[in-house]
Formats: sequence, structure tokens, C-alpha cells
Amino acid sequence: MSERRIVTSGALHGFIRAAFEACDLPAEHAERIAGLMVEADLIGADNHGVFRLPQYVRRIKAGGVAVQPTIAVLKETDATALVDGDNAMGHLVMHRAAEIAIEKAARRGVAWVGARNSNHAGPAALYASMPLARDMIGLYIAVGNANHMPPWGGIDMLLSTNPIAIAVPALEEPPIVLDMATSVAAYGKVKGAAQRGETMPEGWMMDRQGRPLTDPKRADEGFVLPIGGYKGYALALLFGLLAGTLNGAAMGSEVIDFNADDKSPTNTGQLVVALKLDAFGPVDAFKRSVDRVIREMRGSARLPGVDAIRVPGEQSHRRRRERLAGGIPIHPALAAQLDKLSDQLEIAPLAGT
Repeated sequence: MSERRIVTSGALHGFIRAAFEACDLPAEHAERIAGLMVEADLIGADNHGVFRLPQYVRRIKAGGVAVQPTIAVLKETDATALVDGDNAMGHLVMHRAAEIAIEKAARRGVAWVGARNSNHAGPAALYASMPLARDMIGLYIAVGNANHMPPWGGIDMLLSTNPIAIAVPALEEPPIVLDMATSVAAYGKVKGAAQRGETMPEGWMMDRQGRPLTDPKRADEGFVLPIGGYKGYALALLFGLLAGTLNGAAMGSEVIDFNADDKSPTNTGQLVVALKLDAFGPVDAFKRSVDRVIREMRGSARLPGVDAIRVPGEQSHRRRRERLAGGIPIHPALAAQLDKLSDQLEIAPLAGT
């Protein structure tokens, strides 16, 4: 297999945009989705960026995603809203939901916006980070798009890896951005390992007899493990109730596996919360305190063999800076898929070095 391909963010953006336009999405929608997907690759969320493009195109072509949606607010108060995504690409739904949350929080100090009839939207960090530019804390929770985790002690797949992201601004330091699944490894990492022909570490998955599962190509024979045992199961359950059930979206056995079913609407549920800093005090004072905490954590004593103590989002910030300057790496297996996709859609291939 050939070496990995390095592409610029601009080239990747243009390729993704062209792919969606070839699928009859409006140019404005294609542009927005492409921007969010490229941002995913820039921050190192490699299993949620262009990696997902062939799957997205497949679902659109099969009729599983609306290409001319009407995203609408079904119900709202001064500080809340329920958004119906009309089966649009999840990136469009959650970008709009985050905008609404920010607008409402600017007036009321805090806002909670839920969504239903959405779809997979990429990494949670994208939407938790949107309020940062307005001196707000952001929070995002979603019901995952396939159930790969049973209740603690069970084997029936009734839960997804329901993720959470929280973004907190700092003054001189980069913001703290937590983005994590409620499982030890997000299922996207399992899919990525399978594509690259890699094995998984023990502790990611277990088969239905309770034995470690390390071959990602046998993932259907088992399930991902929750973080912290029963505590991770409880978090996945509650996050699903907040992002799914509360919004009238799919949860539990209602969740559609978008890896196996290209035609059925997923009715994905998500939520985003925006919290205005000056509702609690001076903005710069808070950010300065966050700087202090970051530096205190980073400068604390380390165990033998530990090269550095980091805070959430630190590596993503560094990776984004590096990839903007030096390009985004595309694994050979993914590059081959994208070349095939360009032929199918009759668009220019993704150029790189």
C-alpha cells in the first residue's frame, strides 16, 4: 500500500463541498458541512471528518438523508428550544441549534436547545466550542448513531457510546475542550482500526462470553466497554434520556444503526447548552482563573516515566496548528476510498502530496 497522502485544508474543503454538491445538496449547505468536517480533521478527530464522507454519500444516495431539508424550531421559551432537523445532515442541524443557543444565552445568560430528526454530526467538540467566541461555555451531548453497548452486565445492544463535550474559555491559554464517549473507545476508533488493518488494545471491546476482543473486523461479535464500568453505563443512559428521549428522538431499541441501514431516518437526538460567563462575574477574571488552573495542572509533579501532564483539548489545539501549516494526513486505505468516490460522483480527485 502506498504512503499516506498529505492534503491542505483548502483542498480537502473543496473536495468535500464538491462531493455534497454532486449529491444535490444546496451549495450553502455543502459549504457549511465541508467546513465542519475539515475542522474535525484539523483537530485530529480523524474518524469523524472526511473518513465519514463515503458513508454520508452512500446514505444520501439511498434516500436516508434529506437533501432539501427545512430545519425548524418546534417549541421554544426565552431560554430553551426544540429543533426539528427534518432528517438533514446532522452538521446543519447542530450548527443551527448552537446558533440558537448562543442567541438565547446572549439575552438570558443560559440556553438549552435540543434537536430531533437529526443525523450524525461529527465530533462533539465542534458544537461545544461554538459558544467560545461569544465568551460562553458550551456543552453538547448526543445519542450515538448505532448501539454498540449493552446495559451493565447485559449483552443486548441498547445503548450507544453517547458522547459529551464541554468547552471552557481561557484568557492566554487555549480553551479547555473535553470531548469523550461514554465508552472506553468511541466506535469510530473501532471502524478506523478496521480500515487501517490494526488490532485494538484489550479493554476496548468484549465478546458475548466476556472475553477480550481485539480484532476490529470481528466487532459485530461483541460490544464496546463503558468507561468506569457501571458508571459509564449510567452516563450513557442518562445522556440518552437528555439528548434523545427528552427531544422525542430515538433511544434504546429505537436507535437505527446507520452503519448497516442506509435508508431509514435515524431520528438522532442531540442537545447544546450555552452559558454566558458574565452572568456569573467579570469575564476576564474568570478566564484568568482558568489560565491559573491550567498552568497548575500542567506544572504539577509527575509520576516516573510521564513526559507531560495535559488538559483536555491541548493536543487537539496543537494538532490543528500543525495541520494548518503542514497539511492533513490521509491514510492510504481512506485515500483509495476517496479516489473511488470521486470517480463515482464525477468530481476532481482529492489532490495531495
